[in-house]
Amino acid sequence: MQTSNFETGGQPPSRMDLTRLLRPRSIAIAGASPEPASVGGAVLRNITGSGFTGTVHLVSPTRAEINGTPCLPSIQSLPHGVDVAVLNVPRKAVREAVEACIERGVGGAIVFAAGFREAGEEGAREQEEIAEICRAGGLALLGPNCMGFANYASGAALSFESLEFQPLAAGPHMAIVAQSGAMASNIRSALLARGARISHVVSTGNEAVVRIDHVIRHLVAEGASLIAAYIEQIRDPAAFLSAARMAREAGRPLVMVHPGASASGRAAAQSHTGAMTSDHAVMKAAVEDEGVILVETMDELFDAAAILYRFPAPADGAMAIITNSGAVRGLSLDFCEKIGLEVAALGQETLDGLRDLLPPQCEASNPLDVGIAGFSDAGVFARTTEVMMADPAVGAVLLALAGGGPWQQRAKADAIAPLARVAPKPVAVAIIGDEAPLDPGCIGPFRATDTPLFRSPDRALRAFAAIQRQAGAAARIAGRTPSPGPGSPLPRPGSLPEYEGKALLAEFGVRVPRGVLVFRDVDSAAQLAGRIGYPVAMKLQAPTLMHKSEVGCVIIGVKDEAALRAGWQRLMDNAQQALPDGAIDGILIEEMARSGLELVIGGRNDPEWGPFVVFGLGGVWVEALDALEMLPAHASRAQILERLQEMRGARLLGPFRGQPARDVDAVTDAIRAVGNILRAHPSIKEIDVNPLSVFAQGEGVMALDALFIAD
Repeated sequence: MQTSNFETGGQPPSRMDLTRLLRPRSIAIAGASPEPASVGGAVLRNITGSGFTGTVHLVSPTRAEINGTPCLPSIQSLPHGVDVAVLNVPRKAVREAVEACIERGVGGAIVFAAGFREAGEEGAREQEEIAEICRAGGLALLGPNCMGFANYASGAALSFESLEFQPLAAGPHMAIVAQSGAMASNIRSALLARGARISHVVSTGNEAVVRIDHVIRHLVAEGASLIAAYIEQIRDPAAFLSAARMAREAGRPLVMVHPGASASGRAAAQSHTGAMTSDHAVMKAAVEDEGVILVETMDELFDAAAILYRFPAPADGAMAIITNSGAVRGLSLDFCEKIGLEVAALGQETLDGLRDLLPPQCEASNPLDVGIAGFSDAGVFARTTEVMMADPAVGAVLLALAGGGPWQQRAKADAIAPLARVAPKPVAVAIIGDEAPLDPGCIGPFRATDTPLFRSPDRALRAFAAIQRQAGAAARIAGRTPSPGPGSPLPRPGSLPEYEGKALLAEFGVRVPRGVLVFRDVDSAAQLAGRIGYPVAMKLQAPTLMHKSEVGCVIIGVKDEAALRAGWQRLMDNAQQALPDGAIDGILIEEMARSGLELVIGGRNDPEWGPFVVFGLGGVWVEALDALEMLPAHASRAQILERLQEMRGARLLGPFRGQPARDVDAVTDAIRAVGNILRAHPSIKEIDVNPLSVFAQGEGVMALDALFIAD
């Protein structure tokens, strides 16, 4: 029999073998019951109803038999090597039951009982002790506080939820995994109602041993065409990203909801950019970088899954929309702009082809309104879809239609469904009308061809927007910035004074103002300022002085020696108030940079997710707009340029109100440099370059201030 393989510290991401747990040949139920309404009775009913053909052992210390099947008095009485045991026992009995499973060579166990980590410190401690016992004994424990699983492919349902079973039909099938049993059930019900074939539904609960990433790996290996996931906490980010990578490389889309944007990371942040990058934002950037389709709502999960189920590979290109309503045409344009879904610009050949198919009064455009042309000839919807799909600029087609009467609904389905069956690009249909019933003759052809069918164009378009964000994942990954290798030792731990941070920026190719740190006296400062050339800036430098301007430790526009000497004294006076210990490194004398567009760039080395870069409008705007773009530190040039164009205020990078276009290439280089610094120096917790002054195209950028915080 196969055994579980647990990899521990310092090894590659965990690859636990879940075959015995999730595709068992023998099952034991500890706490079996003949009562249909009890947990033990529900599990037994599901196993029987699922058509399980393996061996089932019933364990009950109080019953000799259940429904004619003999009962064993204890887990210790089981034959050696049972694949999985359902532990329907009280919380206080879980540890003893787990130890007995290990002693009898059980491969996996399912624990329904609650009252562990979710119940407080004592429960968390007990859960971890049980987990250590399982890891040491090679027992793949699902739960605690879970609802078990249903494997429709092999006919094994180890759950107390009320389930209905039918043989899994041939064709693509999707799998569901959720930390919440209730959400796993909700996703299953919603997707079954859309005609999806579902092979697995797995609830992982508290994840004492078996985690979401373990299950994803197993589901990919089992051949799931698509995985829908509800995740509240990713407990091992590196292992999860590895599992997501496995799914992406196998061509199995992973669509996920992850609620709970957290502010916990902000409270401890010391820089502007650190304070504006939440744990949820870091997670989002990381998982999307591995091709995960992250959606915000359950509706989006259902809708994106419905499209990916039939069309698992997002196509390059933008959206095409066909409708029989001018109102829908206008509303769709507005909505696509709102959600950031690009509408395809059709080529001349496509426009000519559409004109040939439509009456003269119909305008060839995208969205395309066929007017009343489809009233008596529903085939026009299929023919115009074919022409749209042939355009290289089109990546997907949505037919957003008023359904009409029953015979018109049937005619539309009969015309569109055969084309959708063989379509090389995603084709979806939205029959407008909310809960107004559709004729069964309309629904049938779409279900038979797995054509995604919606009742709301908005929901369909939002799902397409989520999917299209990942259409270029392979190209982005191929262009990732190579690792810079380890950097030279940092001058000191903790926060680096500005002059040390700027030296590090310059080492990685980011231009900084000409300047010098004055250690001695005002006479030396005056002499050096004369060499730099007035006007100059004067900045007090100390490791603990992170926000200098707020405590009067920065003077800009110093125009001559007299102003410099007065400024020197003022800085020294302010230093006594800002730095009670009086420990300063000196005063930085710098050239005054000419004005430019102010951006902020920075990043952080997240202890769980790794290094990330952030960027956005700088100066006061970084806090006023609270809108930073975030990417992994290895992001490619193409990724960075794309996000620069999408960031809030991106119009300012181009010609604007008499100002020249800005040097976007130099901004991209600076962002990549910050990413390389973070990757070369894992001890750096946060970087904040604010402002980065961006000059006209071809004239580069200059980092005017820099804050580095290291361990």
